[in-house]
Amino acid sequence: MSKTDTEFTNVINVCRDIFSKKTKDYGTAWRILRPSSLTDQLFIKAQRIRTLQETGENRVGENIEDEFIAIVNYCVMAIVQLREKDLEALELPAKEAVFLYDKYAAEATDLMKKKNHDYGEAWRDMRVSSLTDLILQKIFRVKQIEDNDGATLVSEGIDANYFDMLNYAVFALIHLNVGQNVKL
Repeated sequence: MSKTDTEFTNVINVCRDIFSKKTKDYGTAWRILRPSSLTDQLFIKAQRIRTLQETGENRVGENIEDEFIAIVNYCVMAIVQLREKDLEALELPAKEAVFLYDKYAAEATDLMKKKNHDYGEAWRDMRVSSLTDLILQKIFRVKQIEDNDGATLVSEGIDANYFDMLNYAVFALIHLNVGQNVKL
């Protein structure tokens, strides 16, 4: 397993653990949210990160790492909402929610490996602030696609943008050394 694969897996495991614990605490209340509401949640998190990066002042006390973890988890939730159209139950058993998390985290990991190969790990030379800006750009793209009722002429769909945001957030977390003391 390459260094990137290990680091990526470690971050996903940290995010998954939080998702799993919050599922036990709250159930799957997020299932009531439409994808557009999840897009707005992503915007709130990314905008807060950018504000903290620009001002250096944190009045709430929650750190940037937690916000990037939330972006990863909200992206998975949004992908579930988009892709699992036949899933009618709002409240899912924790095992099923985590199964779906793993399914889409694995797809994100596969996409990362393909893109990482083609782009030559360019993300390693990027700043966390640039990754934040790319996430915000993707959010604005998704909002535009949502405003167009999901129609695009030549662009990727909404789910592709969620996967990209998820991967950018994981890269930011790797830069911030989240989960890197974990041994697989």
